[in-house]
Amino acid sequence: MASRAVRRWLPQQHGAWAMLVVPFLAGMLIATPTPWDAVLLPAWLLGYLAAYHVQQWLRLKRLSRNPRAARRHVRPALVFTAALLPLGLALVVHAPWLLLAAACALPFLAVNGWYARHNRERALANGLAAVVPACGMLVVAVLFGGGTAGQAWQPALVCLLYFAGTVFHVKTMIRERDSRAYLWASRAYHAGALVVACFLSPWVAAFFAVCLLRTLVVPALGRVRPVVVGMVEVALSLLLVGVLVPVYG
Repeated sequence: MASRAVRRWLPQQHGAWAMLVVPFLAGMLIATPTPWDAVLLPAWLLGYLAAYHVQQWLRLKRLSRNPRAARRHVRPALVFTAALLPLGLALVVHAPWLLLAAACALPFLAVNGWYARHNRERALANGLAAVVPACGMLVVAVLFGGGTAGQAWQPALVCLLYFAGTVFHVKTMIRERDSRAYLWASRAYHAGALVVACFLSPWVAAFFAVCLLRTLVVPALGRVRPVVVGMVEVALSLLLVGVLVPVYG
């Protein structure tokens, strides 16, 4: 029963957790970690959890014939929002510019809500829209640590290039594994990302060379289990932090 309750309250979207934590962690380490990071990270995760349940409520309210299916997301949304409010208030008092950062994220959140309402959460555009505010969190974490926007934009761009690439690659390996168009779109995207990376840093270029290699090798293995695909992406996410911090820190 407890594990079932956890599954209902916590999204089973494992890739999303890496996308939420890695940019924040990289930004925190690129700048100087502060005690306020211990407030910012929980607030960020609570915001994601609240938004997830609101989106599921929007989706099921329109589609499900069982009203209880949508209603079961109301309580988690309210609880996570209530937990977020005191943290968010403290953060805004400490750093009022966070209101501007939140406003910049709202259009992308609205896109995610639209796709959820129309039961198209797996759409490519929806995945790419979710990547942008997640990677923008790197900029927020850098500024929180006393860094500058000039210091943050390149590592944020690297995160954006990588996580957008994971949207292509994971679709190629799971939901679109029989689509040659998706496969070649993923490879073309990663080749383009490698070209961009060559203008940023040799270490960043080497990282994207590895990412391009995985789009060539892993699909050639045939039907790879989703857990293996996820483990490869987790390893690359950790490697990304290991590249970003020494290059931009």
